[in-house]
Amino acid sequence: MATGIPKTKSNGNGSSAFANGHIQNSPDLILAYPGKRSEQEILAIQSSELIAVWNGEQFENGVPQNRLYYGDNLGMLSALINDRSIQGQVRLVYIDPPFSTNSAFQSRAQVDAYDDLLIGAPYVEFLRERLILLREILAENGSIYIHLDENMAFPIKIIMDEIFGRKNFRNWITRKKSTPKNYTRKTYGNISDFILFYTKSDEYVWNRPFAEWTTVHAEKEYSYIETETGRRFNKVPLHAPGVRHGETGKPWKGMNPPPGKHWQFTPHTLDEMDARGEIYWSANGNPRRKIYLEQSVGVPVQDIWLDFKDAHNQNIKVTGYPTEKNPALLARIVEASSNPGDLVLDCFAGSGTTLAVASQLERRWIGIDRSRQAIETILHRFARGLEPMGDFVNNSKTAKDKSPRQPALFSPTPKMIKDFTLYTTQENRADLTDILVQWRKMID
Repeated sequence: MATGIPKTKSNGNGSSAFANGHIQNSPDLILAYPGKRSEQEILAIQSSELIAVWNGEQFENGVPQNRLYYGDNLGMLSALINDRSIQGQVRLVYIDPPFSTNSAFQSRAQVDAYDDLLIGAPYVEFLRERLILLREILAENGSIYIHLDENMAFPIKIIMDEIFGRKNFRNWITRKKSTPKNYTRKTYGNISDFILFYTKSDEYVWNRPFAEWTTVHAEKEYSYIETETGRRFNKVPLHAPGVRHGETGKPWKGMNPPPGKHWQFTPHTLDEMDARGEIYWSANGNPRRKIYLEQSVGVPVQDIWLDFKDAHNQNIKVTGYPTEKNPALLARIVEASSNPGDLVLDCFAGSGTTLAVASQLERRWIGIDRSRQAIETILHRFARGLEPMGDFVNNSKTAKDKSPRQPALFSPTPKMIKDFTLYTTQENRADLTDILVQWRKMID
């Protein structure tokens, strides 16, 4: 049985801390660790001096609408804070940072992609510094999603509460990342990771996502069939909580709303609904509203996502970059928390999934990554799209007969993405020389 401190002993909010031998009100948790810098120090970090090494297609204002950066994202985020066209303008941030695995990762071609060697306090501070800069870049009605696993999701939740405020925490999303595992060690199979969803304020862009009804689920939820029309429907109450003294609090057809409640519609509107056959009358004369299946836009998405396993766990096309995420996962996030024309930022861009999805959904984007292999992968993706993997690499008849389960959003031959500028620092410029030579060959 759960136990706790009574509210009378915790000053009414159930949250307390000891000070001078007494329980004191303490609304927030603070994560303390060696090397934790002040926000003032972080906001004063020197900005990277950036140069454009490739300019893409031009638009009305003469500047490509999207940006790709190669280098350490700390100095580059600092530079973006000082860019008046970016600071406070980013509507959505999605980041899939290193997971503090103390490992190195290679691409499918066995090329070193990136190191994930920070653990413990150094990792937390590494990410915290970047999250503070991202908060300054984010628009007041913006949202941020941070993708983590069980290694660091819990301490970073406390850090996010510090930076964005507990009141701006929206969801802890659990994602099924892979198929079930046949573990030999004494644990449950690890098939999930987590996405923390925060906003900068109470007013934020939100386009509620819906999943399609399955036949089984629809028949269960909409279990009644209208005899006259054959339409499938569900029944819901006609009243809502709260007493009203206006029209919705008056009797309808000789009936008052239940005690402490009011009608959802005025008596006049209820008469019109009844005339159209939209009211269901029970055997004892209790009215309820009919909600028809064809009027439903789908099932509102909850905080457990089962449909977006990692690309490497599905028969779909990929870049071959390690830890690549499913494009459909990013599509859900981008569509839910931004609108066409909005600016989306991913400062751990990896294989460029966020950028490609944002482009196809008509959002502007900014991508940053310090891995040379990541930039090469992104540019190849922009020019050639994704490539088949697994069984689909083979030329056998069996492989040809199979069709990759690619999300409908992504066409087999996506439009080449060239509407961006590629930036880096002078000291990193030479790293991109051969990559840019190949890029120009691919787009010519």
